[in-house]
Amino acid sequence: MPMRMPMRIGRSMTVVRGDDGLVLLNSMRLSEEGLKELEALGEVKHVIRIAGFHGRDDGFYRDRYGAKVYAIEGQSYVRGLAPAKDSPEPYMEPDVWLNEQSALPIADAKLKVFSTSKPPEALCLVQRHGGILIAGDALQHTPQPDQYVSFLAKVMMKRMGFFKPYNVGPGWLQFAHPSAADVRSVLDLEFEHVLPAHGDAVIGGAKEKYRPVIEGELKGCHS
Repeated sequence: MPMRMPMRIGRSMTVVRGDDGLVLLNSMRLSEEGLKELEALGEVKHVIRIAGFHGRDDGFYRDRYGAKVYAIEGQSYVRGLAPAKDSPEPYMEPDVWLNEQSALPIADAKLKVFSTSKPPEALCLVQRHGGILIAGDALQHTPQPDQYVSFLAKVMMKRMGFFKPYNVGPGWLQFAHPSAADVRSVLDLEFEHVLPAHGDAVIGGAKEKYRPVIEGELKGCHS
């Protein structure tokens, strides 16, 4: 993570078969071996950035495969963890800016955008199998640190409340300050499964598993 004290954490990329090829969400640069496995699934055609604090690997897939890059309106590609008041000019621009009304390269998918989050954050709802919600930092599921988390990250993240099942991202709440109403609007969506950028997949009954924390105290939110 690009912070004053370098830390390493785990993260996940989701690959969806879209209308004309593979669609990557929460893109993550893979090893050459990993890229060969990805290519065996199909042609990489699109990269969708849903998380305001992610996106550093989007340009790699555009350069390597000519993939079209999509980002949420208001997000920015700058160096570091998050845009600051004195941030430099963005180092790249997406090919397509997205909002909740935008058509996606996945016919049965739509976006839920947290407009009060700074920077903006989104969820992608794929309307299959009862609803599959792909999340960036907003929804997480990390009961325990995995093998990719460095010692310093374990200490810092445990203190911040990261290592919990079915969690609303504590770092996202504290740094992006979405409104509580915006976060709780997740429960207006119909979904059974969550594929988070941080943590394990939640397969089956996901909406009810996340309900207690979404309806509970959301530290960092504004009213």
